[in-house]
Amino acid sequence: MTDAPAEPTVLSEVTQGVGRLVLNRPRALNALDRGMIDAVSAALTAWRDDPAVALVTIEGAGGRAFCAGGDVRAVRTLALAGETEAIEEFFVAEYAVNRMIAEYPKPYVALIDGISMGGGLGLSIHGSHRVVTEHAVMAMPETAIALFPDIGATYFLPRLPGQTGMYLALTGARVSPGDAIHTGLATHYVPRGALESLKAGLGREGIDAVARHAAPPPESLFAAEREAIDRCFAGPSVAAILAALEAEGSDWAKATHATLLQMSPTSLWVSFEAIRRGASMTLAECLAMELALTRGVTRHPDFAEGVRAQVIDKTRDPRWTPASVEAVDPADIAALFAGRWPR
Repeated sequence: MTDAPAEPTVLSEVTQGVGRLVLNRPRALNALDRGMIDAVSAALTAWRDDPAVALVTIEGAGGRAFCAGGDVRAVRTLALAGETEAIEEFFVAEYAVNRMIAEYPKPYVALIDGISMGGGLGLSIHGSHRVVTEHAVMAMPETAIALFPDIGATYFLPRLPGQTGMYLALTGARVSPGDAIHTGLATHYVPRGALESLKAGLGREGIDAVARHAAPPPESLFAAEREAIDRCFAGPSVAAILAALEAEGSDWAKATHATLLQMSPTSLWVSFEAIRRGASMTLAECLAMELALTRGVTRHPDFAEGVRAQVIDKTRDPRWTPASVEAVDPADIAALFAGRWPR
């Protein structure tokens, strides 16, 4: 008996004028591998100039996740094997899709029902319509695995209200549906129970169906801490942010301070500088900066260690090199941004 062929990891179809994409890797929370990136790219390319396609939707299969991010296990394996060209090809392909979505000439509707992290935001935030349900959870958790917010995050995070972008970049804090609307990461709130009706409506009446199905969003959890976020995360350095949190003294500030101390110190430095630079750059420039950074950051010892501790072994006990924010050498950060790492 022969095994049944595996289902495609991206399902695509055109029906009633809607190009529908479904990320179909539910056991891996729809985490992106190279094949999925290529499949999304191929579909968007084919539909861009197809008069039969009026708009595009993208969603995740399985009910638990839209997309949990890029497949960092695979990137770590490549990094340990010294396969730098394959790593480069992965990020080049992923960032090209991010830019394609941002420049897409047709409405692009991301239906975010469940977890959306890292690369999942890259497949949603750049689109014209980002719909969240009550089950949506967004985050850019890269500092926990010694990466940095990429997929164009160095462009969109510094453009969020106040210092919320810097806060999300450094802490990896999870964003609730209400916070997603409050910050602009999402454009509409639609309860899960209305999603099927929304999808049917998109085929009947087009993009106007999104607004017709939208409901008032839940309360923003960030709103209560916005003043403190803006005060503490406006500092001129990571050390200054940590000092501001200590001075703040609230329960939120203490918990946030403790969170930052768990992250890769080098990643905090890199992420801080990348967000600061991205505030005055175009999306294309940010993606180019991010690509250049991946070359060094994935070869830094913290990356393999962070993915081991957080994703593979799940021991949550990374040993960072160096071990503290104060011990990071500014010359190493400069070398990463200049493309001279390892030095």
